[in-house]
Amino acid sequence: MWSDVELLTNEDTNTVRLGGVSREESGSGLYQVDTLVKISTATEADPSLSSSSGSNWSIVVADKTVILFDQSYQTILLLLHFETDVDAIDVCLDGQFLVVCERNGNLHLIYVPHKRILLTRVRVFIRHTTSVACYLSLFLLFSFRLGKDTLSLWDLHFLVMIHCWPDLVVHDFELTTECDSASMYVSVFMIFQINSLQIRFLPWMTICYSLDVSSVSCLVQTKINMDTIYLVEGICENPESRGEPISSVVVRCFTEALPENRLSRLLHKHMFEEAESFFLFVQLVYKVKLDFVLEQLASASVGGYGQDVWSELVEEAKTNLMKITDEHYVVEYCLKAPWPTFETAEKMLNHAATRYSSLQIQEALARLATFCSLHGPEHFNGIAWIEFLNSTDDLGDILTHLREGDMKGAQLLWLRYEVKNSFITLEAVLGAIPEDLPSQHLCPWFRTVFVPFVRRVIPTGQKLLARWLEQRARNLELTEKGAWPRNGLDMAMLGVPSLWTWIRSEDNYDSKEVENLKSLVTHLRQLLDLHNKYNCRLSLSVFEKGSVRSVAFFMLDKVPAPELIGATVESSILPYTEEHEIPLDELLLQYIKDLLERCSSQTTTLFTEWEAKAVAVLGCMSDTDLMVDAVLEIMQKAVVPWSNVIEKLVQQYLEMDGPKYVPLLKESYRLMEIRKLLRGYGIRNFNLSNSTQVMTLIRYILKQDLPMSLGDSLTLAEAYKLPTSQINYLYLIQLIGLGKTEDCMTVLKKLSSAEAECVIERLTSWARLQLEDKLRPGFMSSADDVLKSMECENNLIMFKAIAHLQEDFEVFFTPSNYEDPNIQKQIQEHHITAYENTRGRRPSKAKATATPVVANDPDGKTKTISTEAGLRRLGRQLQRTEPELWSDLALRALRVGKVDKALKILSELYEHHYNTSTGKVLFTAAMTLCQMLEADVPMVLPDDMDLPAVIHNLACQAITVCHSDLLLDCLELCKCTRIAMDVYHQCQLSDNYGFLAKVSIFAEKDPYSQSFQDVFNEDCIVLDPVCVLPVQYEITNCMLKMVIMPNLADTKLYPLDCSCLSHCSFEDGSNYLRPLLGSLGNMLQMLQECSQLELALRVLVNSYGSCLQHVTSNVMDMKLSVKTTSSSLNAVFNWRVVDCDLAFGLCTLLSKAEVFKILWKVIDNTWQNYDKILAVARIGANLSCLYNEAGEREKFLSVITDAEWGIELGKLEISIQPVFRQRPEMKGSLIPDLVKNRKITPDIILKYCSTFGLDRDGVINQYIITLLLLQEDEEAAGDSSTGQEEMQPLCHADALERVLQVIPMLHSTSELTESLCAALFKLSPYNYERIEVVLKIIQAADENVTSFSVSQAMGLLQHLKSYRRVSPQSDVESTYLLENSLLPNLLSTSRLPFHLLMQTKHYWKIISPELSEETFPTLLLISKLMKVSLDKLYMSAANHVFEKKMKPLLLEQRKKGQGYGQNKETFKVAKTMMKYIHCIQSPEWAAATAHKITQELPAGYEKTQSLKFCLALGDAWLKDPNLEEAARARGETFLSKLKLQFQRSATENTLITGQLNSPELLKLTGLPARLIVALYEHSSVEQQYRDTGGQTYPDIHAAVKEIASINSVDLLKIRNMMLEKWICKTGPAVTKVSLHVLLHVLFCVFDELRVVYMLQSCSMNDAFTSGPRLTFCHRTRALLCLVRLADAATLEVLPEVLHLCFSTGGLKHPVHCAVFLNSPKEGLVKGLWKNHSHEPQAVRLVADLCLEYQVYDAQLWNSLLQKLLGFNLINHLQRVLEAVMAVPALCPFLLNLDLIGIANRFAQFNLPAFALGTLLLIPCAHKKAQQIKGFLSVCDPVAVLEQEEELMNTGDLAGIPSQVRETVLTFIIQNGEQQKLLKTKHFEHLKQLIVSRGQQNQVKDLVDLLISQNW
Repeated sequence: MWSDVELLTNEDTNTVRLGGVSREESGSGLYQVDTLVKISTATEADPSLSSSSGSNWSIVVADKTVILFDQSYQTILLLLHFETDVDAIDVCLDGQFLVVCERNGNLHLIYVPHKRILLTRVRVFIRHTTSVACYLSLFLLFSFRLGKDTLSLWDLHFLVMIHCWPDLVVHDFELTTECDSASMYVSVFMIFQINSLQIRFLPWMTICYSLDVSSVSCLVQTKINMDTIYLVEGICENPESRGEPISSVVVRCFTEALPENRLSRLLHKHMFEEAESFFLFVQLVYKVKLDFVLEQLASASVGGYGQDVWSELVEEAKTNLMKITDEHYVVEYCLKAPWPTFETAEKMLNHAATRYSSLQIQEALARLATFCSLHGPEHFNGIAWIEFLNSTDDLGDILTHLREGDMKGAQLLWLRYEVKNSFITLEAVLGAIPEDLPSQHLCPWFRTVFVPFVRRVIPTGQKLLARWLEQRARNLELTEKGAWPRNGLDMAMLGVPSLWTWIRSEDNYDSKEVENLKSLVTHLRQLLDLHNKYNCRLSLSVFEKGSVRSVAFFMLDKVPAPELIGATVESSILPYTEEHEIPLDELLLQYIKDLLERCSSQTTTLFTEWEAKAVAVLGCMSDTDLMVDAVLEIMQKAVVPWSNVIEKLVQQYLEMDGPKYVPLLKESYRLMEIRKLLRGYGIRNFNLSNSTQVMTLIRYILKQDLPMSLGDSLTLAEAYKLPTSQINYLYLIQLIGLGKTEDCMTVLKKLSSAEAECVIERLTSWARLQLEDKLRPGFMSSADDVLKSMECENNLIMFKAIAHLQEDFEVFFTPSNYEDPNIQKQIQEHHITAYENTRGRRPSKAKATATPVVANDPDGKTKTISTEAGLRRLGRQLQRTEPELWSDLALRALRVGKVDKALKILSELYEHHYNTSTGKVLFTAAMTLCQMLEADVPMVLPDDMDLPAVIHNLACQAITVCHSDLLLDCLELCKCTRIAMDVYHQCQLSDNYGFLAKVSIFAEKDPYSQSFQDVFNEDCIVLDPVCVLPVQYEITNCMLKMVIMPNLADTKLYPLDCSCLSHCSFEDGSNYLRPLLGSLGNMLQMLQECSQLELALRVLVNSYGSCLQHVTSNVMDMKLSVKTTSSSLNAVFNWRVVDCDLAFGLCTLLSKAEVFKILWKVIDNTWQNYDKILAVARIGANLSCLYNEAGEREKFLSVITDAEWGIELGKLEISIQPVFRQRPEMKGSLIPDLVKNRKITPDIILKYCSTFGLDRDGVINQYIITLLLLQEDEEAAGDSSTGQEEMQPLCHADALERVLQVIPMLHSTSELTESLCAALFKLSPYNYERIEVVLKIIQAADENVTSFSVSQAMGLLQHLKSYRRVSPQSDVESTYLLENSLLPNLLSTSRLPFHLLMQTKHYWKIISPELSEETFPTLLLISKLMKVSLDKLYMSAANHVFEKKMKPLLLEQRKKGQGYGQNKETFKVAKTMMKYIHCIQSPEWAAATAHKITQELPAGYEKTQSLKFCLALGDAWLKDPNLEEAARARGETFLSKLKLQFQRSATENTLITGQLNSPELLKLTGLPARLIVALYEHSSVEQQYRDTGGQTYPDIHAAVKEIASINSVDLLKIRNMMLEKWICKTGPAVTKVSLHVLLHVLFCVFDELRVVYMLQSCSMNDAFTSGPRLTFCHRTRALLCLVRLADAATLEVLPEVLHLCFSTGGLKHPVHCAVFLNSPKEGLVKGLWKNHSHEPQAVRLVADLCLEYQVYDAQLWNSLLQKLLGFNLINHLQRVLEAVMAVPALCPFLLNLDLIGIANRFAQFNLPAFALGTLLLIPCAHKKAQQIKGFLSVCDPVAVLEQEEELMNTGDLAGIPSQVRETVLTFIIQNGEQQKLLKTKHFEHLKQLIVSRGQQNQVKDLVDLLISQNW
């Protein structure tokens, strides 16, 4: 146990050595070896040693013993012994805790101060035989594998072995780092297994020191870098012995022994006080100490120390710097030291400046000022300052700030180092600007600083800049949507220079990039106008791809509702079209087309909101032609069927007047109707180009077999002008094929006679062809007449039926057999039996597996009938209808006892075939069942069937549908079956075992039967149905005598015949009562026996009543019968409609005399009931024939004739009663009533005359006159009538047709013609239709008319009919109507008076108000027809168009502010007027008319063109060879005055069109030369060259050229005069002029601008001028203009021109061009300064040359600036100072500037914002705050904000404006003066600042302020 520990000391080194230790040392180094500790044990052993150390502790482990020392091994902190060897140990928390791990797995945690084991944990550890020891140093990893004792070197980052030393057998190793000022190296201390300690240096592994040690040794592993090496070594009792056991363990220390190395060690350990003892190296110690302070300052700069620490460091640095004698070292140290504060850095740099003044220090101070401005004193950082100071990449710094979005910093650096930026890469600068940098921060700097710099320094980069600005401006649409497009326009305008800035010789002149940018500026400006003026927000891409029209379309598309279209058009679209000179109506029409095209192409055409929108847009149009075009487009594209909106719109326009519009609309409407029609058949797209395609479509429609197919086909045929007979023919064929013969007859009846005849002929031909195809040839040879054709058709039908029977049913008929009904019935019965057998053999559904046997023909028809469908087909072939077939089946089922099946068939018949045949079948079925029940025939009944009730129900159904002849029998059957049903109900029990004695099967009582109180209920016995039912049904059969007939269904009943007992007669000798009485007795007896007394009484009463009626009707007296018959006959005649058949039958029962008496009495007593009279008369006539009474027959026939005419005329509302049954000659008195009736027709009148033998000619004449004149009166009266249908007059066409039909029947027409000519002018002059009828009748009469020309009247009438009046009724017309006693007519509003136009004296009074462009063609035809003066018509038309159209149009255009150029609408109107004037035959009249119109035109394009037109007419007037001298003189005078007027007007119009119509220029229209000079001196020339925003300016060149052309002026002469005036302008005498200064001054002269602008329009040859009087100044001006005008090739002569300028200049210092270019510029400048420094011009020249060639001599510039100030060249001084600002050597911004004084100067010039900005540059925070507070307290903060916004927005102040604004707003907030900004535009900035700071008290104060001000 190693428990004996000795601490060794020595009097020299405070250490003690125990025993002599012999060592053999080798190597180049010398180390002092000291033994610090000796550890002994009682027993010798070979211990396992390990050791490590930290900052304040050291540990030695020997086997189970652990000893903890302090770092110097002078104190034992802990000594512990454990059970087993210690494998691992460590110390943590600065030596507070010790962790020990034993080999047995125990882990101990020991608290060192208390020397106490806190806890022990048992763990299992697996000990590895091989371990790896690693040490990390810098970027290297050293690995020592203990198992193999191999050392290797690895790369730390990639873990790649760099080197390996396999030949070095290493036991242990340790690393340390040696550093000096020049190098750093790594030492490796290694213990080899050959008992040697070696110190080697990396990377070469050279041996520095070697020492032999014990084999049991280890190095102390230090966790800090130490200069001392510690070794733990085991020592034997005999040190010389190598193999003996170890007796003690010592800790040795190895220390450097050489003085130099010790000094290095002291310095390295920062033991500077000890190091100062080396006097020879004291300066080195100070420098090393300063370097150490430098390191500490670096740590302080990154925040490693507090203020006290870095203050001590700064003081120590100052102290040591005072001791340093090397001034250069002091300067370098001050420059590279990372001073912790701005004040310290400034002081130390100033200290260095006092020690050694150098440019480097001055530049550092300037950069420190820049750094302070960049970051602020409060954010000063030493490390950042050193990096900034040492940075030589100023552009990189600028780019860094740009990338970070720090525009303030970037601008500041740019301004400070702009002169160095000439070497920048433009791509780098533009690429560094962030995409999200706000444009409002970037644009000011670009506008003021960057873009001018690029144009000045990097002109080749302007293309790139333009491309970048274009893309940046476009991107703003996405990144800054809120300010778009204003921000984009501002950005794009930066790259568009003024015209004066661009020089034609530059490479960038008119480049593609610049032109694209200009185009973008134009687009953005237009886009901004859309936003501001029309509130139209459009994306740039859409705007660029679109056009002016598409923009307007977009505005309309954005309207949310159709109701807002009108307001949008008024507020936005109309001003937009006026601005762009687009016709509004054409634009709206095009929009409607575009809208329809877009919407109709969509798949969702069911949504028709666009229709309402299109209609709303249509409502905003005014041009009728275009509106009609729009309606046509809407009709074409609207969704079919049309909506109510479209339908209403179309109907509205269909009602328009005008021959131009209605046909188009009607045609389009017709096509739309066809579209709608075809959509009903699923046809949406069609294009029918010929009649064949149309017929194909019609055939398709007919094939659909819809109710409307024929009508639609006829409509389609009518639309495409196809004959309708073809369609009817096809349809009838189709109907015939379908067997719809009744429909065929209906169609034929609806056709006209001619068309029906045509269709029937074609059908006959078709039938003939069909028969020829089906039957053998020659079959129709004998069918020549109609009867034979019918016979053939019947035969055809028969043969078809026979063929089908053979094919389908294998039944073979001969024609004779087929016509035999018995055979047909046998065949039917046979197949029905087969059908029933087949169904009987059919298995059940569960076992049905076999398929039915079907035919093998293609139709799949069965040979053996197994289906009902087969029976139906059989019945059809046997000419049996379906009801007949099913009746046979039902009766057959009854006969075989299948009641259920029969009842089902009968139910189907009753439901689907509700007719008399069904009634008869139902009656027969009921009777059959009664007979079967009487005979007790077995029947198959369903469960719970009440058969008596079913029989009664069949009887009731039969009575509802039976024939009247069967009605009494059905009634009797119903009564009997009801009794039988009641009897049966007394035989049954109910479900609840109660009797059903009085319960009816019907829930409701008979409403026609008597009602009794239901209180009696007799006690009775239940009847036996087997006994009573056969008896009761025997009684029922006895009541009907047909019970004896075997085939009831086939029995034929005659009229008035009856089968029931009550109506049978005794004539046949049968006694029907005897069978009845026997059965009745038996029934009554059974009922009485069972106490069914009530039922017995009912049976008795019913039977007795029938027997009584039977007996009474057979034994009644004849008189009573006659009386009864007479009463019946009278009742028949008194009924509303006379039953002629019944009446005739009743008449046959009476005598002849009695009958005639009754008939005449009825005729005499009937008043105007001509239908009844006609019926009675016809009965009488028939009876007269029956009785051979000719006289009576004639009377009755006469009555028949009168009655028929009474009926016919009654339909016409004419009563024949006055002449009824009168003589024929008396019938003529009814003629006036006939001809006056508007419903009468000529046929009726002629027939009436023919019937009664009246005079036809007189009646016809009377009819025609009455018809025409009376109809006129009725029409006039009808205008003010109620408008009822019965009061409407006869149609004019019908009236004409009637008259024309009867005129050929007249013997002479002269009298009729004279009457009509006289009556013509008595008609209303507006009733064209009646006048036309009269004229046509006169023409048809073919008589000579002398009073007027009938053909001329007809032609006039035809023109008037197609014309619609546009003017109101004139006084002439009113007078005419009054004089002729004509009533006013509503037609006068739309029609011209026919009579007044025929009388030509009033012609022009009627025609003149009607003249217009639309009416002129018709009026021209009328005038030609009436043979009036056409010149007067054309003159009137031209004047009318001018007054009604041109004047209002021009007035409206002037009101809207439209331009004075050509307008489409005015051009159209003017073209119309010119057309009219050209048509005037007299040249003088034409010229006079045109001149009169021109005089009334306002100044402008229209007047100029009109004057030009007048000149052409004047020339044509004078060219007339037949012109008289007086007229020629008038023409020449007229033409000369007109030419002068034209020149002035054209000149004035040119000015107006070019927007140059100022009053000063308009006064010069008579002086064209002076006007041209004034135009070139216009202010827009200068503005055009100065502007950079792409504004539009008047085109002076075009105006000048046009004015010169109009006035025949020599433009070249005027240009030369102006060149001499502007270039050779005289001024104050100048003897010496600098070229550079002269060019700069001339740049600002307006005359040169005008020269360049004027010469742009002419060739380069005309742009050069020369003369003997040209001075140096003149030539310089010309040179400047030449530079602006000429291209690069032309400017090749520029050097010679420059030489000329210098040699002849005012300085009298000629210099050859080559000498000037090749000489050193600094020497040239100093030479000029030496000789000409006393001249102001020379001073300016020298300053410009210094700037141009970068001559920055400080002494020269000092004198130069003083001279500029002395000569009072303030403007030039300002420009020079602006350029010098970026030269740090000349004008650095120093921290010791008098900023307060500069601020005071700004304040004196009333520039408080600039004064405050200067104060913000004060570096001292306290002083700055004090000065700012004092300044703001005495000035107006609002004025400062106003000035900041107005004057500090140029972008070259590097963030100062924002600081000024924030400082002022903060001051206002702190002083509670927010109300000062309340109503200003700065209040928004105040709110944003308060909100951004988020201080609650400030926000509260702001809210209180707003509340107090009611905001």
